[in-house]
Amino acid sequence: MQTVGFLGLGVMGENMAKNIQKAGYPMVVFDVRKEQEQALVSKGARSAKTPAELASMCDIIFTSLPGPVEVEKVALGPNGLGEGIRSGSIYVDLSTSRASLIQKIAAEFAKKGVKVCDAPVSGGLQGAISGNLAIIFGGDKEVFEQITPVLKSFGNKLLYCGKTGSGCICKLAHNLVSIVTQQTLAEAFTMAIKAGAEPTAVFDAIRKGGVGRMGILHDHLPATLFLDKMEPARFALALATKDLKLATETARENNVPMPISTIVEQLMVEAMNRGWGKLDYTCYLKIQEEASGAKIRASGIDLAAASKLVIFNPEFNK
Repeated sequence: MQTVGFLGLGVMGENMAKNIQKAGYPMVVFDVRKEQEQALVSKGARSAKTPAELASMCDIIFTSLPGPVEVEKVALGPNGLGEGIRSGSIYVDLSTSRASLIQKIAAEFAKKGVKVCDAPVSGGLQGAISGNLAIIFGGDKEVFEQITPVLKSFGNKLLYCGKTGSGCICKLAHNLVSIVTQQTLAEAFTMAIKAGAEPTAVFDAIRKGGVGRMGILHDHLPATLFLDKMEPARFALALATKDLKLATETARENNVPMPISTIVEQLMVEAMNRGWGKLDYTCYLKIQEEASGAKIRASGIDLAAASKLVIFNPEFNK
């Protein structure tokens, strides 16, 4: 059985490493805080003195680190993985990091006959403990398939995203939505509460409506923008613009700042001025496409399967 190295035994790393160990893989571990290694060492893992030593002892190496600065130091710095890594081994960074960095490391390690992949995870501490993690993988498809058994020991949703660096990019897209959505929710809650609604009523209205049932992600966007199909409109831009204006007017009446919502309102007004009022409201997102030079098209999505996940599931949000 292949020997697995794990470097970075923090909140997430320690629990992922424990799940790999439970699956029966021989392990070598390293953390700058040597006490973090003890739970794994007590059950048979070996402790390495440096990242270089760990790399010299392992077939597959995982790192789980705070960010790009730490990843670059561990991979390319003095006594780093690059000084000990063996030809034919595989290095997978599980950190949420920078695509350009993992691509740089991949180019350097390729000279040593080493395959490099990025596989940031999503699911939080409880997911790391239970093994209920999404692993967002970028790298050679053959390597992904080769190490799938190890990945399955600590994650139950394996997502192959493409070439090295794609995992980082997709994870950052995921986290961007998560972080920015919280601001939008905060604007919606404060607007509604200051206007006189009860917080629990606002919560239920959002949670049990189309937004809470993930209709936008699983059904609306795939059926409209992803296919560039704006007619017939599911929800016309003119009506959506009216609704957003009513929300921002309510906020102004109650002195509630709405920075994100106001920007979106202006984009929708621009779309209205282009004569798009009868199109599906997602058409205003084409303004972002124009500004970025990238088109959001994905025709291979099974709309029926996606919508069944939550939208039409009678058990969801009872």
